[in-house]
Amino acid sequence: MAIRCMRNGLAALLLLLSAVAAQADDEAVIDRWYSALLKTDRAALGELLADDARINLTDLGVVQTKQEFISSMDEWESAVAGGKIRHRIAKSEAGVVTVIACYDFPANDMLMQETFALSGEHLTATSQAAMAETCDAY
Repeated sequence: MAIRCMRNGLAALLLLLSAVAAQADDEAVIDRWYSALLKTDRAALGELLADDARINLTDLGVVQTKQEFISSMDEWESAVAGGKIRHRIAKSEAGVVTVIACYDFPANDMLMQETFALSGEHLTATSQAAMAETCDAY
C-alpha cells in the first residue's frame, strides 16, 4: 500500500514538473516574441512564426500570413521607435498563452490582450485585441 501511494505521488510530481517546464518554455517563446517585436527583428520573428502562422489583428479586421506580417515591419518600425512593450502572461494552458501587453509608445499607450497558439517553439496563430486606450490597468 505504501509503495502504491509513493508511485502515485511520484507520478503526480512528474506530471506537475512537466507542466511547469512546459509553462517555462512557453514563457521563453513569448519573451523572445516581444523582444523581437520591439526591435523589429525580422529574422527572429520569422524564426518564431510557423510557416502557416496566422496573425489576427482583431481591431483592424486584418488577418496576415507570416510573410505579410514580416513585410509590415517597415511600417511598425517607425511606430515603435522609442517605445516599450511590457507584458505578462495571464494564462497558459495546453499550448495556448494569453498575454496582457502594454504598448507604451512616445505619443500614446495601449493595453492589449493577445493570445498565442504554440507548437513547440513556434507560434502557429496569434490574435490581438485592444482592452483600453491607456495602460493604467496594467
